[in-house]
Amino acid sequence: MRLLYHYLFPGLWLVWIAYWRISAADVKPTQRHESPGSRAAHLLPLLVAGVLLWIRGDAEDGWLFRQLLAHSLTTFWTGAAITAAGLGFSAWARVHLGRNWSATVTVKQDHELIRTGPYAIVRHPIYTGVLFGFIGTALAIGQWRGVLAVVIVFASFWRKLKIEERWMSETFGEQYRQYRARTRALIPFLL
Repeated sequence: MRLLYHYLFPGLWLVWIAYWRISAADVKPTQRHESPGSRAAHLLPLLVAGVLLWIRGDAEDGWLFRQLLAHSLTTFWTGAAITAAGLGFSAWARVHLGRNWSATVTVKQDHELIRTGPYAIVRHPIYTGVLFGFIGTALAIGQWRGVLAVVIVFASFWRKLKIEERWMSETFGEQYRQYRARTRALIPFLL
């Protein structure tokens, strides 16, 4: 069980990262993209959040390492299921988005407004899935550093989706406003 505990979550994330890198090869050319400073403003917090999840320590190392939840098989497997489901949801969204995808805020040549599949559930399913991947991992860790990582990821994605929302509204006009009116940004029925 100890080996599973140490390797399951890194394994889930590494498989997801590998898929992400491979699938990034076939995308449409970019018509408009965000500035390098804007991109750094949401990538650096994600890097910090990732580091928070992977560093090791115990309560003597500071408040970040204090247990919020007791280690148990229930929290471990619940966290693993949430992480796998979240990363799977984001991968489904990536497949559905197809060649319109980009790691940065962009408008592609011949950009299409995707409103089907996971995009019928939420407007930003990749962010939803990755956020739930962080939530599941944080749950399994059970320390305050996981809570901080989730807050950082949420803030980073919220900033990025606000820029994307503005660009999609400019690109697709009324069509996007109607989509936005009936589909939540990140969490169905809530947000």
